[in-house]
Amino acid sequence: MITPTTAEEQSLAQIARRVLPGGNFGNMAGDIVIRSGRGGRVRDVSGNEYIDYLLGSGPMLVGHAHPAVNAAVLEQVERGSTFFVNNEPGIRLAAEIVAAVPCAEQVRFVSTGTEADAYAMRLARAHRRRPKILKFEGGYHGMSDWALMSLWSARETNTGRAVADTAGIPPGLLDEMLVCPFNDLAAARDMIHTHHAAIAGVIVEPMQRLIPPTPGFLQGLRDLTTEYGIVLIFDEVVTGFRLAYGGAQTYYGVTPDLCTLGKVIGGGYPLAAVAGRAEIMAHFDREQVGPESFTPQIGTLSGNPIAAAAGLAALDVLKQPGAYERLFETGRAIWAGVEAALRDAGHAITMVGEPPMFDALFTTSPVTDHRGMAGADAARARLFNGLLRTGGILKGEGKTYVSLAHGERDVADTLTAYRTAALGLDAAQGAA
Repeated sequence: MITPTTAEEQSLAQIARRVLPGGNFGNMAGDIVIRSGRGGRVRDVSGNEYIDYLLGSGPMLVGHAHPAVNAAVLEQVERGSTFFVNNEPGIRLAAEIVAAVPCAEQVRFVSTGTEADAYAMRLARAHRRRPKILKFEGGYHGMSDWALMSLWSARETNTGRAVADTAGIPPGLLDEMLVCPFNDLAAARDMIHTHHAAIAGVIVEPMQRLIPPTPGFLQGLRDLTTEYGIVLIFDEVVTGFRLAYGGAQTYYGVTPDLCTLGKVIGGGYPLAAVAGRAEIMAHFDREQVGPESFTPQIGTLSGNPIAAAAGLAALDVLKQPGAYERLFETGRAIWAGVEAALRDAGHAITMVGEPPMFDALFTTSPVTDHRGMAGADAARARLFNGLLRTGGILKGEGKTYVSLAHGERDVADTLTAYRTAALGLDAAQGAA
């Protein structure tokens, strides 16, 4: 059971409210301050331990403070932190990505998933010499102006012209983004047939947030984009090396032209990448494509050697025999226990996702696109997540990330916490 926060943590939270907008880093509420993490658990400043299913929003797939990752980082720290020129860990990590990811013939590193997605869309426009990008409603592709279109909007914009979901986006950009519902191949086909002459690329999370693709959807996109020479981009910032060693494109068996990677490839350090066909990646090389087709990409910390060393070590852990089998086995055990705990307590839910990344949604309706996910009872989910926090479970509002570090004791303690929270949810909602 989580104990009250200490004066030290309260003081830090007070400082945060003074110096940070909203009292936080923009990710999670600032009511908890984490001091340390090891394996599948973290501790806050007050000494409370949580089983961690947030995993830093996904990067810590091999667990916190993994000995192999720490050793690689410390070795590189002694050699230097950053150079702004080629370095050995970055080159070796790029080669490992090329060997593992089906679409990857070349790699360009950046520091964040937002950068990777923005550059991938720019590469598509440079390659096709056309302005528009087709995305899918509810698909998250970072924080750029182009990405923050029809992401959270509750307005009826399921198909057609995008809607900006943040202040500060120039109105003219709305005409450059087209939107379709995820898993609706007929709508995508109509949109592409109608606008193919203006479409540079199609960007899609192969597993959109937690929603798996329906059979034939990704292959249908592959066929449509191939028909018109449109660049197909898989946003694998989340799914890369999580669902399989080659990412979602290996797991689902469909190869895009470009993909973006992040989270796992940095081993917990800031690193992301664009990877894809050499013909398209050539737009990063002025000598190959000339000044008019050149797409410059400069980043002070791109390919940072510490992050690359951490990523290489994390990928080496994931390459070990049985790693993914164990990850999926743990995920299935937690999934089954969570579903049973909620259903046995009388709650109407739908489980969505894949074993390494899933959640229970408070809805009985099918969840195959953004509208289905948005129709779940978010207020009830927030209350439930609060009860889980009290029981020592740390997770995001809409995802449960599973790691290789979660073991049998974590699973048992997790399911105990879920059963307790499930039994207390109705009373808590009545008191709210």
